[in-house]
Amino acid sequence: MTDKPKSSPDSGVSLANMPELVIVTGMSGAGRTEAMHAFEDLGYFCVDNLPASLIGELLSITGLPGQPDEHRRLAVVCDARNRDFFSSLVGELASLKKLGISYRVLFLDAADEKLIARYKSSRRRHPLCADGASIAQGIQRERDLLFSLRESAHHVIDTTAMLPPQLKATIRALFAPGEERSSLSVTVYSFGFKHGAPLDADLVIDVRFLPNPYYDPELRPLTGLDAPVRDFVLYRKETEEFLTCWRALLDCVMPGYVNEGKQQLAIAIGCTGGQHRSVAIAESTADYLRTHGYRVSIAHRDLSLAERSDGSLVANNDAYEKQEGK
Repeated sequence: MTDKPKSSPDSGVSLANMPELVIVTGMSGAGRTEAMHAFEDLGYFCVDNLPASLIGELLSITGLPGQPDEHRRLAVVCDARNRDFFSSLVGELASLKKLGISYRVLFLDAADEKLIARYKSSRRRHPLCADGASIAQGIQRERDLLFSLRESAHHVIDTTAMLPPQLKATIRALFAPGEERSSLSVTVYSFGFKHGAPLDADLVIDVRFLPNPYYDPELRPLTGLDAPVRDFVLYRKETEEFLTCWRALLDCVMPGYVNEGKQQLAIAIGCTGGQHRSVAIAESTADYLRTHGYRVSIAHRDLSLAERSDGSLVANNDAYEKQEGK
C-alpha cells in the first residue's frame, strides 16, 4: 500500500507539485538585485519585495498542475522594505516547515562601511531611515531586525569584496552546480558577406579563405547541409588545420564567457554567399560546442537567398525558418 501525497490543507495542492523555493533576504545594499538577476538567468520564476504572508499563497498558485516549467523553481525577495510584514517571515517559514514544504534561505550580507559607501554612491535612502536617521543607524536597525534570520539561513554570502559577476558565479555554484555551461545560450549562425555583415554577433569568423565549392558545377546548386558539400569543405587539409585552431580558440574563450556570467552568445560564420562553406563550418562548430555541454541553437541567415544554377532559390522562407529553429 502506497502513501497518498501530502497536500496543503488550505489549497489541496499536492506537495509533489510544489516548486523549488529560495527565499532571498539580507542587508539592504548587499546585492539582492544582482542575486535576482542570477536566479532569473538560472530559470527561476522571481518575485521581488514579496510580503512574507503571501509566500504560501504564491506556492499554492505556482504548484497547480499545468503551470509553466519556469514556475518549477521559485525565488522570492523578502526584505526590510516591507517592515510591517518582515517580522512575520520567521513564522511563515515555520509554517512551511510544518507543512513539509522545503525551502532554502539565502542571506546576503556585507560590511557596514561597504553598505554605507554603496548607499552614498546610489544616492538612495535606506529603507529604515524614513524618520531621518543616518545610514549607519538604519544599517544597525536592520542588523538587529535580521539577526535571527541570518543565524538560521541555509546560505550566507558576504558580498563586501564581490563584483556582480562573482556574486552570480557563487549563486550558480550553490543552486545550479554543474549547470554553468548549459546556462549560456549559444547561437551559431552562418551568413554571406555579400548580403551584409552581421550586427548582433559577439564572435565573427570569415571562412572565405577556404576552397569554395561554388566553382564545382556539381556542388554549386547544393548547400553546406548536403553531404557532398560538407565533405568537400570539412575533409580538406586547409579546413582541418583551421578547425584545430578554431576549436582551440573556443576552448579558451567559452569558459571565460561562462565565468563572466554571460547568458547569450552569438557566433557568426561567414563566407561569400552564406550557402556552402559557412553553413558547413557553422554546423561543425555547433556540434563541437554541444559535445562540450553548451546549449546551442543554429541558424543559417542567408540560406534562403542562395541560388541554384538555374536561378531558382535553394530554399524558401519556410524552410529557412525551420532550419533556424533547429
